[in-house]
Amino acid sequence: MTEDAKRPTVAEPKRRTILATAAAAAGASAVVAAPAPAWAGTGAPAEARLSGTVARLLAVPAAGRGVEWLRSALQVAVELELSTIPPYLCAWWSVKDRRSDAARLIRRVIDDEMYHLGVACNLLVAVGGRPRILAGAPTYPGPLPGGVHPGVTVYLSGLTRSFVHDVMMAIEAPDEPLSRDRGTSPSVGDFYTAVLEGFWLVSPQLSTRGQLETRIGSDDLRPVRTLLDVERAIDVVREQGEGTGSSPADSFADDHPAHYYAFSEIYHGRRLRVTDRAWTFTGARVPFPDTRPMARVPAGGWSCPSAPVRGLLHRFDTTYTTVLTSLDAAWAGGGLRALGAAVHAMRGLEEPALHLMETRIPGRRSTYGPQFHALS
Repeated sequence: MTEDAKRPTVAEPKRRTILATAAAAAGASAVVAAPAPAWAGTGAPAEARLSGTVARLLAVPAAGRGVEWLRSALQVAVELELSTIPPYLCAWWSVKDRRSDAARLIRRVIDDEMYHLGVACNLLVAVGGRPRILAGAPTYPGPLPGGVHPGVTVYLSGLTRSFVHDVMMAIEAPDEPLSRDRGTSPSVGDFYTAVLEGFWLVSPQLSTRGQLETRIGSDDLRPVRTLLDVERAIDVVREQGEGTGSSPADSFADDHPAHYYAFSEIYHGRRLRVTDRAWTFTGARVPFPDTRPMARVPAGGWSCPSAPVRGLLHRFDTTYTTVLTSLDAAWAGGGLRALGAAVHAMRGLEEPALHLMETRIPGRRSTYGPQFHALS
């Protein structure tokens, strides 16, 4: 074991986002933080279907966090990253002008989330696990996997200010703006910090067999071979929008706003800028885009749709299921060929999605949209 591997605690991330916790940098000032997302419900954290809740994982004493604990936690990470992609895709597809600032911001976040999913899968394979992507596919509307941000209901809809606020910003909310009792309301940042600490404490044998290496968006997905590789990978995930505790003063040249703040710029209609050491949404305008009026998908899906709409829904869900099964195959030995099949199928989702978003619901001004139902 190297000296690095012996360290008992995790250092603060070495790379920082320019805006990852602007609220923390501004202290208690309210000028930077958008209104807290609405919380739908007050029940106990929802159970993750496959791996248990994050709260339960975090309750395990450090001495009990072995390789099996890491595998369980990383499966939750896989489900968590996967769960963000469908709502963000619906928001992006609904924007008519893909050249708009809002569309570009959302598209960058989608690429980041796909990269985060790849990171979680590589980390799970590195410790001898196998990602269960189809089995872990989320149901909408519903909670975030593992009980992260309990009370947040993630639903599918076209882009509206309320959707940006109550879903997109709520998913990505960092620790400071939404700090709560950590015993019952773990944040994404708490979770990833615990996973990283688990790697350093357990110092597991890391295998590169089955890990994938490819370009996803602006990031390079690489196999993790050492604990420092693990730390770098998790740092990027945290700093891109999920719970980083850094200062805006700690940045690097080609940085972008963390996801929460990118979505906040859409919500406020202004870029975030610093003046006299305070961060405010007073920068260049971010016009809210013209969108296709996709309605909120109800629980259980659309009721009594017409035959053409049923056909589009089935076509979409069949293709979506192919995406998930191909991703499963990619990290089960299928490699880049299976991953390529998943990417090809994912591109095929857009056409039926747009047809649905341009089909009016009888008696309403709004339109249909994809349900993201995984077929068994």
